[in-house]
Amino acid sequence: MHIVQSPEWGDFKAKMGTPAVRAGKIQYTKHPIPLSNLFYAYAPRVNPFDIEWGELKKSLKENSCIAVNFDVPNVIALTDEAKKAEKLFKDKNCKLSPRSTFAKSNVIMDISKPEDDLLAEMHKKHRYNINYAERKGVTVRRSDGDEKNFGVFYSLLDETAQRQKYFIHGRNYYETLWEMLGPKGKKIAHILIAEHKGVPLTAWMVFTYDGVLYYPFGGSSEKQKNLQHSLAASWDAVKLGKELGCTTFDMWGAAEIPNNEDDPWFGFTQFKMRFGGKFIRYMDSYDFVINGPAYNLFNSANNLRWKLLNIIK
Repeated sequence: MHIVQSPEWGDFKAKMGTPAVRAGKIQYTKHPIPLSNLFYAYAPRVNPFDIEWGELKKSLKENSCIAVNFDVPNVIALTDEAKKAEKLFKDKNCKLSPRSTFAKSNVIMDISKPEDDLLAEMHKKHRYNINYAERKGVTVRRSDGDEKNFGVFYSLLDETAQRQKYFIHGRNYYETLWEMLGPKGKKIAHILIAEHKGVPLTAWMVFTYDGVLYYPFGGSSEKQKNLQHSLAASWDAVKLGKELGCTTFDMWGAAEIPNNEDDPWFGFTQFKMRFGGKFIRYMDSYDFVINGPAYNLFNSANNLRWKLLNIIK
């Protein structure tokens, strides 16, 4: 089960004001449609074979949902499993989604191997720079839930988002996530801070769940980039995952074409791939529609919304 399908994630979303509903083995969140009493349901990273269709349809109707978006199901494209999942969605009269919110591509790393083997399989520059950071005195500390450490994380996350011009949630989103899933809560979220002589330079928030290490959020300073502080944080994340029994490192997202230098995600995709992980693409997103006319109207309005967001970005 992907972490965003977990009950713990559902509790977090509900705390943030987005009701989470379990229908059999899967979970979706309810999103109000403006100027109506209807909702749009969102179910990212589901396992298609866990869907209990009758129970899901009943739940969606009871919750006034016009459709549910299965955003980037947790199935690798062009595999036998993907072919079976596509047939299943089509047999249930699902429609291809007009867009995906989750990244369609990813980098997955097997971290079940000994550390020496993982280092040997990395790109030589990554391996060298991890050792270089250590030699230059970059250290990584793991937060025990201290509020000050969260502040360091959010400050670096916000700084990076402004510098690279991408959207992030408000501070309260990450703070609530940290309070609920961090060391003082479910012990799923972990903050790692790479610093040099007491100055924080990189901060990551990672999750460990069901044997998988996830890296969804992070930020870094432009200061002292030559010290390779981002690599120091990432290598410590791998070690943390291994210590907590994880065998897979899910790096959350990557560019759709990893060698396309014009893609804004090119840089961090190359950063991730040099760890020796495998580049993968997931199957397409599908929508299970309950109310066709309302669904079509919603998509028209949503397409306009995204165009406006891209203009002002």
